[in-house]
Amino acid sequence: MASNHSEASAVSTGVRSLHWLAAGLLAVSGCAVAQGSPPAPPFCPQQWDSEKIGDWVPDAADLDGASDRLVPGAPDLALICAYPGRNTDPGGEKLDGWRTLNHQTTEAMARDLAYLPIDTQNAERACTLMGGRMTNYLVRFTYPDGDTLWLGGAEEVNSCATITNGTATSDVYLGDSLTAAYRTGDWRLPQPDDPCDGSLGRRGQDEQMVPEGVVGVLVCRLKPGEKPGSRSERGAREAAELAAALNAPGTRPSTNGCQQAGPVSDSFRLVFRYGEGPAASVHVMPDCRPGVNNGLLQTELDAPTRDQVARLGPA
Repeated sequence: MASNHSEASAVSTGVRSLHWLAAGLLAVSGCAVAQGSPPAPPFCPQQWDSEKIGDWVPDAADLDGASDRLVPGAPDLALICAYPGRNTDPGGEKLDGWRTLNHQTTEAMARDLAYLPIDTQNAERACTLMGGRMTNYLVRFTYPDGDTLWLGGAEEVNSCATITNGTATSDVYLGDSLTAAYRTGDWRLPQPDDPCDGSLGRRGQDEQMVPEGVVGVLVCRLKPGEKPGSRSERGAREAAELAAALNAPGTRPSTNGCQQAGPVSDSFRLVFRYGEGPAASVHVMPDCRPGVNNGLLQTELDAPTRDQVARLGPA
């Protein structure tokens, strides 16, 4: 139980703040704590009914748009349920606490989640296998018309848990953000200290290397074994031309790996910017095959595109 949270603990002896849900039911604001056994919270399942870490919801989403984005539409309230345990023995974790998010935070969370890339290509990824503590989370979004949507995710030591609505799944790791939202009631996506470190990705990158609508691109030169260094900013015309070149070759699901195809050389990270929403990041590796990767898709790097990237990049 999250009774160590000052805000959550305060409601155990005081007046509990209630929100009227569109479905006509009441939800307790914050993480309720009672004498003895905690009362059953509204809507939260009493246990995590799966052995999958973060990859489970009580009901798969069937709302319009739920197959290509984690949270479609505009929900007006979110309830977070927490199920702590250990990743070495997953399954059956008991409900430990819950918190409702206000409308403003729910709106921001839903907007951010709707922009995340969905893995429809079964891209491969490597994860470490350290044992340790984890917390599974369920988020129940409620819409003004009474519709609901469940989202499942987790914080765990390997930072490799997916997030899903039961119909669509994203490989973006959001464990720290979910924990912060549960503990504080605030929502924030993780952001790199340096934009050249890449981005979380953007919806549509499972279909195109670079989604439509770019307004600029940051071209970062990455020297082997060093942190991102020199970079150059390019405007909408050059960004659109570069995106078109990257989108032209046929793509395949990413293995997030490549075979060395020549002497080790500098690579480039291209961070495509948009008028709104997150950037789309693409890694270009001239000494590898395949040489272009966005985390969900890979493709070969042809000579004209290689030269175009080098020309737009920093010296």
